[in-house]
Amino acid sequence: MYFLALATDYDGTLAKDGVVTPATLTALEKLRASGRKLLLVTGRMLEDLLQVFPRPELFEWIVAENGALLYRPHSHESRLLADPAPNGLAEALTVRGVTPITSGRSIVASWRPYECTVLRVLSELGIDRQIIFNKRAVMILPTGTNKASGLRVALDEMKISAHNVVAIGDAENDLPMLTACACGVAVSNSVESVLAKADLITSADHGTGVEELIDEILLNDLSRWLAPGGEHGLLLGTAKDDPERRVMIPALAHSVLVAGPSGSGKSTAITGLIERLAEEQYQFCLFDPEGDYENFEPAVNLGNPHYAPAAGEVLTLLERAYNVVVNLLGIALDYRPAYVSEVIRKLDDLRQKKGRPHWLILDEAHHIFPARTPAESTLLPAPPSTSLMITVHPDHMRPEALAVVSIVLAVGKDPQETLRAFCRTAQIPEPNLAPVTLEHGEVLAWFRGEGDPFVVKVAPGKTEHLRHIRKYAQGDLGPSSFVFRGPDARLALIAQNFDNFIRIASGVDDETWRHHLRAHDYSRWLRETIKDRDLAQQVEEIENREDSPQQSRERIFAAIRTRYTAAA
Repeated sequence: MYFLALATDYDGTLAKDGVVTPATLTALEKLRASGRKLLLVTGRMLEDLLQVFPRPELFEWIVAENGALLYRPHSHESRLLADPAPNGLAEALTVRGVTPITSGRSIVASWRPYECTVLRVLSELGIDRQIIFNKRAVMILPTGTNKASGLRVALDEMKISAHNVVAIGDAENDLPMLTACACGVAVSNSVESVLAKADLITSADHGTGVEELIDEILLNDLSRWLAPGGEHGLLLGTAKDDPERRVMIPALAHSVLVAGPSGSGKSTAITGLIERLAEEQYQFCLFDPEGDYENFEPAVNLGNPHYAPAAGEVLTLLERAYNVVVNLLGIALDYRPAYVSEVIRKLDDLRQKKGRPHWLILDEAHHIFPARTPAESTLLPAPPSTSLMITVHPDHMRPEALAVVSIVLAVGKDPQETLRAFCRTAQIPEPNLAPVTLEHGEVLAWFRGEGDPFVVKVAPGKTEHLRHIRKYAQGDLGPSSFVFRGPDARLALIAQNFDNFIRIASGVDDETWRHHLRAHDYSRWLRETIKDRDLAQQVEEIENREDSPQQSRERIFAAIRTRYTAAA
């Protein structure tokens, strides 16, 4: 269940001529019975609303006066969210012939065609207030106060994100609320500006349109809105064969797999996505096995090589709406699957009740969902939606974990082979796969059920992601390691990381060092395998110098240490 709440306007939406029908009330009751919450967001003054609407207790919160007043029906408590109505404003408007005028605790309202007169009076009195239109109604409110601002306060009280809310309305003053929520819906009787900007439009009008929306939420949680292929969601990039086509990743209800060998561009593919998650205020919990995200600013980092955070610590921060990076370096490799499984289970209640964290991000997912686990294992068979998994080896993962994946982003030299490995392991039919050569910053994207794979030019992040410092400096690069062979290939000294590279390079004979230097093997390794073009350029300049072996060693070592500070 992704849509946890419905925020609805009153006049023209829930009600027709001020009256809500019994059928619409029944639909509201059904939505509440499903465990979802209801919020009423209206331009009416609270006292007026309570006189005409007999069932306020159906709503968790009522936002009245177009965002200026918050009311909780169950406790009858109310709170003013904006400055009070200015003294003398109503009287001044009356003197200028504006009639009728109604005043609430913050709002002052009249009707068209008096909007120009209202503006002149505000200017003459030096009052900083805005005018908001609700069809023929002219509402005077503090600047910045609208239905979205009032709804935001109510959602904060409920600790529910607007990304888990559907909003429905009919008039101009509803637009801020509709655009602030994940899905903005217009009833069919809405004004043209609302119809033009709504994500969905009901076929029926007024309360019957609300009933229609509720039926769809109860039936399938608005699956058509959550489906891939639309213009909503998170920007991945643009299609290579059609640069005008924006490729979006659905923001909820889908699992994404990024797969390919080390140094092949996985970080480029995911960094921009994670940054955009943070910018759009989707909450995430990222499990970081190698300390790659320890300085990632949009999140709070828990754990280090000497300390493993308890599941309760992770949950506490997520409950407080922080993004969290869980550093797994302090947890033994064999215990990581059990640890992550425990944390995810602890998060289940929060995800069920509040829809958060929106995304679980699992780096080195083949360690979290390994293919071989004991039959009695308590490990999670697969991640809950919504998730982003990153792996070198999709064929080393459990089939159940891959079966939930709806979008695959393959990177590296043979992305079509990565997709084949995914399909083979997940036990699903392969799409049409032709040989593909990816350039820097490209991925082969496959949206299952949406056609054949296609190449996407990934939209980069705004800031360069902290490169895999620990992996490259102290980890094991496996096939991406540098091998010192010498001029006649008599050696086979493998440098699994930059620490090993510096240590071995310091000890090899000058002939071996110079052989690889003159062949530009060092810069080629950095450019083609490590994918660090800037460092490769620096090293290539050193390779072209007429330095002594010792001088070139020192220059290259210094360049590596400057960029990968953990190397020594």
